[in-house]
Amino acid sequence: MQAPTSNPALMSPFHLAFPVHDIALARSFYGELLGCPEGRSADDWVDFNFYGHQIVAHLAPAETGPTQRNAVDGHGVPVRHFGIVLPMADWEPLAARLKAHGVEFVVEPYIRFKGEPGEQATMFFLDPSGNALEFKAFADIGRLFAK
Repeated sequence: MQAPTSNPALMSPFHLAFPVHDIALARSFYGELLGCPEGRSADDWVDFNFYGHQIVAHLAPAETGPTQRNAVDGHGVPVRHFGIVLPMADWEPLAARLKAHGVEFVVEPYIRFKGEPGEQATMFFLDPSGNALEFKAFADIGRLFAK
């Protein structure tokens, strides 16, 4: 299957497994705070529906912890991270909800690359196990891969 070049929404769901140090905290963070419905689970892992994609939190405390950061647009961006590209109409209320819940941001919500082809809203934050997440949005999703 080839990735579509015109409408990224037609892509197949991805699967991502990542380490957590506490399954209950992962359920609270991903399930309650981010609103990701829970799927299958066992004592040491849990599936979440992450905007139509399957992410799996696996209990592996020894694999959690800080990640290297690189400078991007004047910010220290965690190298190892995952996230989602949302419509701007969904990104803005999510940013407000995270702020209202006292989430500590690695990179506060802002518009990156202003006036450039890759202009985007972005924010970075950590889950309770130190996994970095990036949520971004484009005013024009057609600019997702613009150079």
